[in-house]
Amino acid sequence: MDFRDPKYFINRELSWLEFNQRVLDQAIDESNPLLERLKFLCIVSSNMDEFFEVRVAGLKQQKQTHTHETGPDGLSATEALARISERVRRLVEDQYRCWREQLRPQLEAQRIRFHAHGNLPQEERAHFDEFFAKQVYPVLTPLAIDTVHPFPQLLNKSLNVIVELEGDDLETDIAVVQVPRILPRVIPFAKNEPGREDYAFLGGIIQAHVGELFKGVTVKGAHLFRVTRNSNLYFDDEEVQNLLHAIEAELRRVNRGAAVRLEVQHDCPRHVVERLTELFNLTEEDVFRIDGPLNLTRLMPLALQIDRPDLRYKRFSPNTVVSLDQETDLFFHIRKGDILLHHPYDNFQTVVDFLALAAEDPHVLAIKQTLYRTSSDSPIVESLIEAARNGKQVTVVIELKARFDEAANIKWARAMREAGVDVVYGVAGLKTHAKAALIVRSEGDGIRRYAHLGTGNYHPSTARIYTDLGVLTCREEVTTDLAELFNLLTGVSKFSGMNELLVAPFNLHSKFIEMIDRETRHAVAGRPAGIVAKVNALIEEGVIEALYRASTAGVPVRLMVRGMCALRPGVRGVSENIEVRSIIGRFLEHSRIYRFENGGEPKIFLGSADWMQRNLFRRVETVFPIASPGMRAHAEEILEWFWKDNVKARVMLPDGTYLPRKTPEPPFDVQAEFLAEAQRRRKLRRSALEA
Repeated sequence: MDFRDPKYFINRELSWLEFNQRVLDQAIDESNPLLERLKFLCIVSSNMDEFFEVRVAGLKQQKQTHTHETGPDGLSATEALARISERVRRLVEDQYRCWREQLRPQLEAQRIRFHAHGNLPQEERAHFDEFFAKQVYPVLTPLAIDTVHPFPQLLNKSLNVIVELEGDDLETDIAVVQVPRILPRVIPFAKNEPGREDYAFLGGIIQAHVGELFKGVTVKGAHLFRVTRNSNLYFDDEEVQNLLHAIEAELRRVNRGAAVRLEVQHDCPRHVVERLTELFNLTEEDVFRIDGPLNLTRLMPLALQIDRPDLRYKRFSPNTVVSLDQETDLFFHIRKGDILLHHPYDNFQTVVDFLALAAEDPHVLAIKQTLYRTSSDSPIVESLIEAARNGKQVTVVIELKARFDEAANIKWARAMREAGVDVVYGVAGLKTHAKAALIVRSEGDGIRRYAHLGTGNYHPSTARIYTDLGVLTCREEVTTDLAELFNLLTGVSKFSGMNELLVAPFNLHSKFIEMIDRETRHAVAGRPAGIVAKVNALIEEGVIEALYRASTAGVPVRLMVRGMCALRPGVRGVSENIEVRSIIGRFLEHSRIYRFENGGEPKIFLGSADWMQRNLFRRVETVFPIASPGMRAHAEEILEWFWKDNVKARVMLPDGTYLPRKTPEPPFDVQAEFLAEAQRRRKLRRSALEA
């Protein structure tokens, strides 16, 4: 049987859009707190921006260059773009219907109101007139469009006003005003009563006053629009002499990349839209008429800042796994045995403390660390800088090409280099996505190395909202492998295999295929067989083909795939033993877990890699086994609980759509259960300390 037949694969872009639909479903779901639903709505917009900047932009380039390659699903770029356009329009309609018919009215019922400029109370209109005159007008620049004023290179994702003009002896009948990014998009009323939150949109204020920028000219119309541009970075890091400078130059360019999407107000006149599409070299297919705020992402600050705890998820305090006292430190506890951390239920501060302790400990000789993404005020980077200042040998592999974090990583790279940290950018041609830290410490019996390996970034802020797993260990097998990995990343070593770590792009893909095929052989021989995997995406055709082989041999396959999934489950004779589920909830599911039954001797792995081409072939990734029985039991429980969820879980159908998982059992929301368990363990620990 040909398991590579395109009919057995789902288009990755269409699968991603189904993921964004599941995010939107959380905004629609009235069982979620109201301001949390607004956050989900904003996330949908942010996701869609990135989708057009990267995925749609790439497909458009394929189409324009007449590239005839097709994906595993058999769709050409032209066919994929047509299908994407149809699905995106349904998604956008659902999104703004949610805003107009659900969220905005329900927010108003909670005395949180968003006002169009024409509906402002008279006293507030005077306030916004003054606000425009003093804070907005001075930073606006009208840009005429005529033979001596070419159409401006408006910035990516910028909000703008196109103004229709008429008058005697005019050189042009249109002009553009760019809405300043430095100003908030939503402005509070001057006098908000206690218990009330009233706001006006900056775009509407500028529309109402835009005539003040054109003296002696009649403004016939002013219409908001927003343009999205290609944000892919194009350079060959094997050829450039200075990677940091090359990326900086590319970042300046992408703000003015080719336009890929035009959003306009729903009532924008047709002739204005046609003018804009001509100026941006777009077609009607690229235009989205929006009945609501053009950029819902700009409501995220309000969703986060409005002081209404009753409209949010209940706050929680994460559990602290390791109890420290004056007699012990974190190194002492790691020597006693490996420590498994499950964030955000277990406090990420333990990882922060691990590096802070290493920076201050006089016995620590060296620190080696990978950084893919981190926060703008990263305590981890501060610890690395402090360690270098304390005379320790500090080496950081920082990924300058981490998409949309390039500028932040350039800033940190410069700060660390100035402090004496050895900063390297990894292996040419590959992104370093592995999550690893290695501490070299002098102890009474010689040198001992301590390690942290994880599934998520060293980012304290996202560690509160992403679910990830990490391990602290000093096992020689792991730390030796990790030392070899850093030598490979910073020097000129060749990969020659490792004790326990599986590393992409060297052996990870082949090892995954080998382990999947081993389950197939176990099933054929009548031995216990089974595969459970929790990943963010599953689109690599080699892995999918191996999973199809396993299914046809009778191997039960349980897949928890948060986002894109190109595999079709439940196809008779191909994947009827495969079930795919997705969970979208309060926290972003980010951990990667792999379990293989292995004939009754299960093997469980954690890691940084998804089952995607980029992770398996174009990135440095690490996947590592869970060794201790206690940690294996904990990982087994985590997987069992995820599969038990019948509240947030959605089941994937063979056509790529999803339905809620309905069961007769009592409701089981896995994230809520993990939170409750963390609070229970936190109370037990506190009681033990007090005793």
